[in-house]
Amino acid sequence: MKLYKLPTGAILESDNQYFAIDADWDSLVNRDDLHAHLTQLATTASPTTEPTQPLAPIGRQEVWAAGVTYLRSRDARMEESKKAGADNFYDRVYDAERPELFFKSTAERVVGPGGTVRIRRDSTWNVPEPELTLFITSSGKIVGYTCGNDMSSRSIEGENPLYLPQAKTYDGSAALGPCLYVPEQPISPDTMMHLQIDRAGETVFLGDLTISQMKRQHTELVSFLYRECSFPNGCFLMTGTGLVPPDSFTLQSGDVINISIDGIGTLTNPVG
Repeated sequence: MKLYKLPTGAILESDNQYFAIDADWDSLVNRDDLHAHLTQLATTASPTTEPTQPLAPIGRQEVWAAGVTYLRSRDARMEESKKAGADNFYDRVYDAERPELFFKSTAERVVGPGGTVRIRRDSTWNVPEPELTLFITSSGKIVGYTCGNDMSSRSIEGENPLYLPQAKTYDGSAALGPCLYVPEQPISPDTMMHLQIDRAGETVFLGDLTISQMKRQHTELVSFLYRECSFPNGCFLMTGTGLVPPDSFTLQSGDVINISIDGIGTLTNPVG
């Protein structure tokens, strides 16, 4: 099942049919029995048409992120931090019991499908980071998934690891969508994630991987995030990336980023 957020209410996609849901988004999604609840709603909701311009599937939730969860991500961050003498930090994080978790975005800063993501004006090396993003209820249960883009200023982070908040958290640095995918069972480890970056009508980067290449378990990341933080409306957690463009690549204004995850859909955002 998929939920699409609209300016008023939501649209539920179930078995290739669409249903209008008149409900407060935060109350609708923050349920441990979300799949069963949506199944019931589909029996009584009014049929409608496929949404054409859904919003980011977020209400009053925070967005957090995990880093160095894939080997490729560890290697990339070690390389960018060599000049600062901090390259071994990421190697140690990859092997540590405690994961790297950081605050990514408020809901107000999140960009939805078709919206413009940004590269910082004071950064010279910028990349998108496609990430399977979990939706977790206030009780700590994973009930949904979406595509996430953790925009990153590698030149700033590479200068000093303490600059991570500036490299990761700014207006237009996070995108979510196109929907909230709500399966009956946890998403399969064989699920493929794809990244395509287009420039002036031509593809300049193309890559894919399975989420099974991630070192840490989703429940493991959630358990650390919820240890000392409460989330009354639930929370989104980006789970890291293994799709990293080569060190010679940097985003440019006008590029178009396409992040696709099998079963969820494609999140498309131009770069401003």
